[in-house]
Amino acid sequence: MIHGSVHLPSSSHIGEYVVIEEGVKLGEHVTIGHHTVILRGTQVGDHVSIGSHSVLGIQPKGNKQMRKSQSSVSKHLMIQSNSQIGNHVTIYSGTVIDEEVFIADQASIRENVFIGKRTVIGRGAMIELNTTIGAYCTIQTLAYVTGDTILEDHVFLGPCVSMSNDKYMGAEAYTLKGPHIREGAKIGNNASLLPGITIGKHAVVGAGSVVTKHVPNFQTVAGVPAREIKKRGNNDDQECKP
Repeated sequence: MIHGSVHLPSSSHIGEYVVIEEGVKLGEHVTIGHHTVILRGTQVGDHVSIGSHSVLGIQPKGNKQMRKSQSSVSKHLMIQSNSQIGNHVTIYSGTVIDEEVFIADQASIRENVFIGKRTVIGRGAMIELNTTIGAYCTIQTLAYVTGDTILEDHVFLGPCVSMSNDKYMGAEAYTLKGPHIREGAKIGNNASLLPGITIGKHAVVGAGSVVTKHVPNFQTVAGVPAREIKKRGNNDDQECKP
């Protein structure tokens, strides 16, 4: 079902029972699976593949208890060329997906998120609002990236990594701030990261660790709470500043 003024290039491949709302812009050679919904104003670049039963361009909603999103440069969802979106994926408006990104089945991405070039978002991963993810990152199955988080380029998150952005869990006033994970850092599966911490460049966090404080560059930590077990690489740049 096509609503209003939507231009469908002749190179498009559209499945059955697809809904495309007014103001959607599709590039050349876009493929859309069955029963997918593309909401008002969404922009899709050339050679993008979108699976079945996905909903793209959702407008955020909530109640008085929930905080509002930061203002976005773009109020519409933008998906750049050569990206692949899986089945049963939900992506909110105001988010930008850069070129050649892969988003696996059942992933959920909130508003005001930027995902850099060639990053991989795994099956069932959740990316919360106001988050920036760099290029060439890997976020594996069921990882949870909290709101207000920064991942620099080449970051690796293992399966079921979890993080938080509210130090007092709503009990006290607090400026929400997720972790800042610097370039090349690797976080093992099932690790938990507390609010506001920084994981340094090329640092490694062992599987199942609970990270309660900053991790310096090139350091390996593990345990509950996480403690240093090894320093690696460039010893001239050990200090990690948030």
